[in-house]
Amino acid sequence: MKIAVLSDTHGNYPLAIQALDRIADIDCIIHLGDTIQDAEIIECALSLPIIKLAGNCDPSCDAPRELVLTIRDTIIYLTHGDLFQVKNDLEKICRKAASENARIALYGHTHIPTIQKNGEILLVNPGSLKKTDSHQSLAILSIKDGEASAEIVAIANNEFPSP
Repeated sequence: MKIAVLSDTHGNYPLAIQALDRIADIDCIIHLGDTIQDAEIIECALSLPIIKLAGNCDPSCDAPRELVLTIRDTIIYLTHGDLFQVKNDLEKICRKAASENARIALYGHTHIPTIQKNGEILLVNPGSLKKTDSHQSLAILSIKDGEASAEIVAIANNEFPSP
């Protein structure tokens, strides 16, 4: 299964649509919040299912702030990240993911793309697609035969690599 992970689009849904349209074989998309209306537009434009979470800039929406999913027997914990102060450190989100028996924790909020392991937990932050950020990126999460891997897809000067 190939999952595109987005966060912090902040109104830049056209860039997200262009980038996602060039990535082959995406099974679904996860939007980790800020701005959730972008996720709704992307879902309509690409006709792909999107799992939507609310971020700190989505105060009046009905989307969950955190979610636990099981995909191909792999438990994934999703959150925007602000509830766990991820700009300070990742200890709180790691504890929460571990309490949910998650092997993967997806978060955003920092606008800094990150892939790292903390014990058995794979932590993935796709970065940001915000227009004013110096670097835009998203992540591709792959789950196959019980193994999970992730990669950051950097988007520079409207060039879209094909992972």
